Amino acid sequence: MELLQAETPLEREQMLKRLVTNFDEVGWRHDRTQTVPIENIEVLRKSGYAGLAVGEAYGGAGISLHELLTLQELIAREDGPTALSIGWHMGTMYQERTEKNWSEDNRETILHDVVKKGFLLNTAATEKATGSPTRGGQFQTTAQIKNHQWVLNGEKTFYTLVEELDYYLVLATIEEDASTGMFLVEKGAAGVEIDRTWDMVSMGSTGSHDLILRNVTVPEQALLKIQEKGSPQAWLLHIPACYLGIGYAAIQEASRYAKEYAPNSLGKPIATIPAVRQKLGEAYLLYQQSHTVLYGIAKQWDGSSNEERALMRLPLMMAKHAVVQKAMQMVDLAMKVVGAQSLSHQSPLSRYYRNVRAGLHNPPMDDQTVEVAAAALLNE
Repeated sequence: MELLQAETPLEREQMLKRLVTNFDEVGWRHDRTQTVPIENIEVLRKSGYAGLAVGEAYGGAGISLHELLTLQELIAREDGPTALSIGWHMGTMYQERTEKNWSEDNRETILHDVVKKGFLLNTAATEKATGSPTRGGQFQTTAQIKNHQWVLNGEKTFYTLVEELDYYLVLATIEEDASTGMFLVEKGAAGVEIDRTWDMVSMGSTGSHDLILRNVTVPEQALLKIQEKGSPQAWLLHIPACYLGIGYAAIQEASRYAKEYAPNSLGKPIATIPAVRQKLGEAYLLYQQSHTVLYGIAKQWDGSSNEERALMRLPLMMAKHAVVQKAMQMVDLAMKVVGAQSLSHQSPLSRYYRNVRAGLHNPPMDDQTVEVAAAALLNE
């Protein structure tokens, strides 16, 4: 639990850099087999990383949004799927700390397990019939109260890291009043099944299989909260932080290659060629622009009141939109520097190329961001 014992953000950052040195190699192996890089996840568990976003009153470090994104990007520079997988847990912990709307008994139990045992959790939201929950559809997964117990039925898709989670947070429609509840389901509960459906060209190592609930019975107090809509969700910035890290890794790989590759037709490294330098410079400028946008908005969030945060929906959405688009451009430029070798499975660039494109399909979606921007401009 060394990360939880560190006293400053700089100490935590330096410790994490040492911890993730082997993540790239592990990620490459699991990318080839399309399996979860469990070795990386276990390193993070044992280090105390899972508890960093938990409030200090519960033994966590209570890190800021800015620091959360910094650490997530560091992980993504080594392995994107590892960062995206752990990022859903970290974001959920940050959201819980800022909103403080879980029932107190559940909060104390869960956060103790996260901090002391490295337990991981994630919210099961997406459904085949509903699509992304950010588009406002009603969940087909249902919760019915019977004899002071909740009975859950339904199926969730794209449930990242599901086989490694210790707690499932399930969003379901409460039949009595059609409200949306978040329910706590423990790993191994009767009626819970995992359907190993995840087979994707992008982020294939996140283990985002389907969660199936068949008459899963949980105590009445397993209702963590009633889900409210409309409040800005800054914790979702863990998503662009991940893709920014992938973009940075691609630039570094292209730079390394340009400095080392010297074809006999040239007699010196291709880093001396103006066209190559142009692409590298453009890619690094994209990184610097994205970094400024992402961390500038995170710093603004950290320094804002709740009233000010309520007005930050568009900046938060814009950050994801802008950073993911630029991250894809970074990878494309890096691949142009390396050439056809970048398409080889032996080149990390082929992995970056596939994984970075998953960002297009993580929330919020680009069309929603553009519509929100248009509505803001038109004062609608």
